[in-house]
Amino acid sequence: MNIALVAHDKKKEEMIHFSTAYKDILKKHTLFATGTTGTKIEKATDLQVEKFQSGPLGGDQQIGAKIAEEKMDLIIFLRDPLTAQPHEPDITALLRLCDVHQIPVVTNLAGAEIVIRALERGELDWRKIMKEKKD
Repeated sequence: MNIALVAHDKKKEEMIHFSTAYKDILKKHTLFATGTTGTKIEKATDLQVEKFQSGPLGGDQQIGAKIAEEKMDLIIFLRDPLTAQPHEPDITALLRLCDVHQIPVVTNLAGAEIVIRALERGELDWRKIMKEKKD
């Protein structure tokens, strides 16, 4: 599965801990991330991550394009709800695209823990079935 990992500045450490804790699950999938987050994940875990621009420079929109092309299966976006984000419209657009294209998206560590375990158990395999029907 194609998984995007995104974290606001104050949530990057949480994303590093999450990626480290679930490295064995994540390494079985194709990982994407916005710039700094992807670099930090790679450095901490040795996981291979395809990096986009940082969020404010268009990374959120690049992930959104993958969603629109049906080339993304899961978004783990650790958002900081207490800090204003200058690119909030891009974030809202990304979340809207997830809803439009039926892409599972979680925005906090609790949701990420649940969805990564569901991924491990095969509960997101329906994404593969949907793709096969479209092909």
